[in-house]
Amino acid sequence: MKFFNIFLLIAFILSGCFSTSPVYKNIPKYEGPKITKIVVDKSQRKLYLLSNDKIIRKFKVGLGFNPKRHKAEQGDGRTPEGLYYIDRKNYNSKYFLSLGISYPNAQDAKNAKKLNIDPGGDIFIHGGPRYKGEYGKRDWTAGCISVSDKNIKIIYSMVKTGTPILIRP
Repeated sequence: MKFFNIFLLIAFILSGCFSTSPVYKNIPKYEGPKITKIVVDKSQRKLYLLSNDKIIRKFKVGLGFNPKRHKAEQGDGRTPEGLYYIDRKNYNSKYFLSLGISYPNAQDAKNAKKLNIDPGGDIFIHGGPRYKGEYGKRDWTAGCISVSDKNIKIIYSMVKTGTPILIRP
């Protein structure tokens, strides 16, 4: 009987039902109104979660290290502007948790091709910073939208894949 209990415990742990990773702990369960849109106002450094036209939550954000104007190419340090979608959720992100943004969209790719440049990619809403040189900087990412680790837990729990995100200048 003792062997069987140990076997069950090992099977439970290996099944993925148990984790000691802090990423899985303390992510709040969201049971409020469905988030239908995210709006980021770059000039105000704010991110808004909306249900229809009602603001449900708002958060302070940091942007790319060169935040003015629309992202055009890999390495420019700009945060994109325009309409995108949350296309993935990453619970094992380099920056704690992250929500992928569907940059580049068709127009971004078309503009980059016309200019013969690489538009870049891998734009996220994420926590952080993680590295010594990033601390204390308002805009420090390569083009992503950063929030505190506490706030990314909330945002991550509230936002579903497919949610539109409008990023305004």
